[in-house]
Amino acid sequence: MACPILKSDPKGIQEAARIILQGGVIAFPTETFYGLAADAWNEAAVKKIFQIKGREEGKPILLLVADRSWLSGLVLEVNPLAERLMENFWPGPLTLVFRASPDVSPLLTAGTEKIGIRHSPHPVTQALVQAVGKPVTGTSANLSGQPSMSTAREVFHSLGKGLDAILDGGKTPGGLGSTVLDISEDSPRMVREGVLSSSELAGFWG
Repeated sequence: MACPILKSDPKGIQEAARIILQGGVIAFPTETFYGLAADAWNEAAVKKIFQIKGREEGKPILLLVADRSWLSGLVLEVNPLAERLMENFWPGPLTLVFRASPDVSPLLTAGTEKIGIRHSPHPVTQALVQAVGKPVTGTSANLSGQPSMSTAREVFHSLGKGLDAILDGGKTPGGLGSTVLDISEDSPRMVREGVLSSSELAGFWG
């Protein structure tokens, strides 16, 4: 059966959320490229993402939340630096890496006991996460090692056989990915410089 392409209207978003809650994996638009969403608490669904991407287990997968309050149960601690960064840059292109709660699957943390979390500003992404009502994965919709994709059609041709649906939000802007900052230790560490530069963030920890 062909992977359905859903409109990114309220009806399509509700259908995509229903699929995720039943253990499926869908592709969805973000502020950069398309991503793959699965229920973060469903280990079988997370394993399916690795299969779809042809990705070896042992690489972490970031999560998307709809609100800062969702960090409860996902992370061990939200320190004052995290609070300042979220206040200024969430929702936005900043992935923060926290010490993960023991309840978070090692598939997501890649055994590091750390988890990357982002609050996306994209309206479709935000509506989808809200409709699911729990954290979802936010890894890029591409075969491992291949370029990221910016249209639903590209995703369909590359990954369609493995997906349960694609939420079509039109062509995404592409460009740089989110900046990834590890704040799990005493000193913050830049994992990947993306949309937000080191200089933009450095003022927050002096």
